[in-house]
Amino acid sequence: MFDRIEKQVVLRAPIERVWRAITDIEEFSQWFGVKLNEPFVPGRAITGTFEGEFDEQALRQYQASLGLEPTGIRQMPRNIVFCTVEQMEVPRSFSFRWIPYGIDIDCDPAKETPTLVEFRLEPVTEGTRLTITESGFEGIPAHRRQRAFLMNDGGWAAQAENLKRHVERA
Repeated sequence: MFDRIEKQVVLRAPIERVWRAITDIEEFSQWFGVKLNEPFVPGRAITGTFEGEFDEQALRQYQASLGLEPTGIRQMPRNIVFCTVEQMEVPRSFSFRWIPYGIDIDCDPAKETPTLVEFRLEPVTEGTRLTITESGFEGIPAHRRQRAFLMNDGGWAAQAENLKRHVERA
């Protein structure tokens, strides 16, 4: 339990369009809400700045709605390491490692094992089937594992919708 998140969405867009949306940092920034500083390249640590402010009260309420003990957040510094790219297999697979729910006040990124986020693309009649998987939560400290898992589970559902809107608009 609390070890693997998987979200699947069919996007009405060709695989090349979806690939560009998830691997071009300008496009990724538009739908994800983080301004990235360097292009995705396997083995590279990618830095960036989250755009806008996080609404701590809304996040506390969301945590409570999930049955979690609400915790505070830390505002992220500018140009923080967002992720480290694992692999890019054009146009089928893209993956990176990051610290899940890294804005958690109880998170110490220097002491945590990153999870693996994978985007798998498959052409289907309607366009492209995208599967987003995040795994490796067993490496997250026990005191925040459930919170990181549940917050990212909701986060990936929202990001899949953001990406859908991004690639399907004319």
